[in-house]
Amino acid sequence: MTYTTHPETRIGHVHLKVADLDRSLAFYRDVMGFELQQRYGGQAAFLSAGGYHHHVGLNTWESRGGTPPAPHHTGLYHVAFLYPDRAALGAALKRVLDAGVELDGAADHGVSEAIYFRDPDNNGIEIYRDRAPEDWPRDAKGELAMANAPLDLNALLAEAR
Repeated sequence: MTYTTHPETRIGHVHLKVADLDRSLAFYRDVMGFELQQRYGGQAAFLSAGGYHHHVGLNTWESRGGTPPAPHHTGLYHVAFLYPDRAALGAALKRVLDAGVELDGAADHGVSEAIYFRDPDNNGIEIYRDRAPEDWPRDAKGELAMANAPLDLNALLAEAR
């Protein structure tokens, strides 16, 4: 029998190696809106939404002053932050754009709406919202039929809280 992880298992946090803690803290706190929960001097910081112990860990233990990995190397493709609804996603997008962050792309995947960009250390970030499972596109066999269609960012911004 094949082992299957418990269906309520979730990804609890991401912990990133960064080159400059203050620069990354400013991005994740001031642009992304996460709240600082704890800081360990100039070496590490832990941030979250809603008072959780941490959704994002940042550290310079092995990376202070370092450079991002070169293209065509293994590593993190992106971290994805799930927003509860379209209005919250629109508000997050507005903050990102107001901060002058350049977008890498945006897509309507059928199951979700997603926007992609990079943090100051060139780590990929996705902000997205899921559609209700009953609205997910399916093929004739009932299997997921995700897409990569254009996402109307102006309509999304119009719904921002």
